[in-house]
Amino acid sequence: MSNGNFSVFDISGRAMSAQLVRLNTTASNLANAGAVSGSEAQAFRSMKPVFRTVMDAQGRATVQVDRVTQSNMTPTKKYDPGNPLADAEGNVWEAAVDSAAELVEMVETARQYQNNVQVLETAKGLINETLRLGQ
Repeated sequence: MSNGNFSVFDISGRAMSAQLVRLNTTASNLANAGAVSGSEAQAFRSMKPVFRTVMDAQGRATVQVDRVTQSNMTPTKKYDPGNPLADAEGNVWEAAVDSAAELVEMVETARQYQNNVQVLETAKGLINETLRLGQ
């Protein structure tokens, strides 16, 4: 990529890296689902990566992770006076994570990652076949 142009390997590799960030944030969200905290401010909120398009000199596009944002979902307040994290009123706050949506996100992310693996495998096969024909 020294000439400022993306190859199919650059494009798919960057897309795979972005999907890996997406998968890791989803896994973190699922790992924290159901976690409780002693205050609303300390409660876990799900995270989402924000992507941006990166163009090369020829107008070919790929993706890059711009940042990871925190959801604005409100944690759920639950009355649980026996919990050691409960406040003076006996309340705890459950993480703001929609587990069902996160599972859908995980499946979609895994499929997008696999699609990019397939692109790389196809490109590699075509290059190998071209080299074989040139012999």
